[in-house]
Amino acid sequence: MGACDRDELREVSAAVLAVTAHLAVREVLQTIVAAARRLLDAQYAALGIPDGNGSFREFIADGLSDAQWRAIGPIPRQHGLLGAMLHDPSPVRAADIRRHPRFEGWPAGHPEMVDFLGMPIVDGDEILGEIFLANKRPQPGRHGGGGFDAGDEELLRLLAAHAAIAIVNARLYERGRELSIVEERQRIARELHDAVTQKLFSLRLTAEAASALVTRDSQRALAELDTVRRLAAEATAELKSVVVGLRPADLAGDGLATALRRQAELLDRVHAARIRFTGDQVPKLSEERQEAVYRVAQEALHNALRHGDPRHVDIDLRRSGRGCTLRVTDDGTGFDTAGPGGSGGSARPGAAQRRLGLASMRERARSVGGRLTVTSTPGAGTTVTMEVPGDR
Repeated sequence: MGACDRDELREVSAAVLAVTAHLAVREVLQTIVAAARRLLDAQYAALGIPDGNGSFREFIADGLSDAQWRAIGPIPRQHGLLGAMLHDPSPVRAADIRRHPRFEGWPAGHPEMVDFLGMPIVDGDEILGEIFLANKRPQPGRHGGGGFDAGDEELLRLLAAHAAIAIVNARLYERGRELSIVEERQRIARELHDAVTQKLFSLRLTAEAASALVTRDSQRALAELDTVRRLAAEATAELKSVVVGLRPADLAGDGLATALRRQAELLDRVHAARIRFTGDQVPKLSEERQEAVYRVAQEALHNALRHGDPRHVDIDLRRSGRGCTLRVTDDGTGFDTAGPGGSGGSARPGAAQRRLGLASMRERARSVGGRLTVTSTPGAGTTVTMEVPGDR
């Protein structure tokens, strides 16, 4: 086996291992795209996954500089050849893409591409996306001119199959996660119904009886009110036990830092943004304070991923005296903290939800004696900081 063959084997191996390494799906697809460009000696490579609305949910390119990306502008729509490949499972190989009947030209700033090899990413009868290469580099000693050949097509088909596995795995993971959430909600509903509803019904009947007896038999009314107090205490205890059951298992067993790290790893696998945790174990805090920090982190992450469209989100947890400081920072769209989504009205979609999320986080911080600050600028991301004192 020659050195070139060994290099090719290593590239294919890296792409295969990426699929099985539990990385975020975007990282896996980036590994596959980069491997395809290197293996097939192409100047450019890209991979797109449609979003169901005429554009792409993911569009990953390799070989373009940051300046070229900025010059090209927004992610391409599903038009021309890119759109056709999402409806036909056959590969496309062309010596000059500009002469293809479905070619519709380049956007301003797009690099010139000539020879082209495109491969739909398929799972059974479903086309999940497409991967394509352009501008085959000349190879010394190769006869017949440049351009992609049948061997290149076969290798790209293999890499497309690995991309399909990564995409399907990500879908299955997300569906399993959604199913777990539904099952947990159903369990909570059952517990609330079985444990609390009956006591609340008895509580209401007893209170009505006490009300009816107040003017006729004060002693019996007092006895009924004692029953009301007992039932209320039992209902409160039942509710507390259900709420304790809702505490994250990782938080209860492994501590705050470990729970946040696992939350970051989970979200990193199912979102396009890169989500990282840094920090270490902090001083032992009461259950209420640990829970407050964890829930604020969840809400800050939710707001960033749902409303901010970030590329990176960083969670940092540090010791601060006897307590700790949580910081969640994203590089997303940001917002005006004095306007919609901050403390003002809700002029755009999502602003009201963000404002409610901020209010919820501030209330959680206050409830445990902590302080929450939010700094954000439109176009420059958001930072949520929560400072929590230690226990006495």
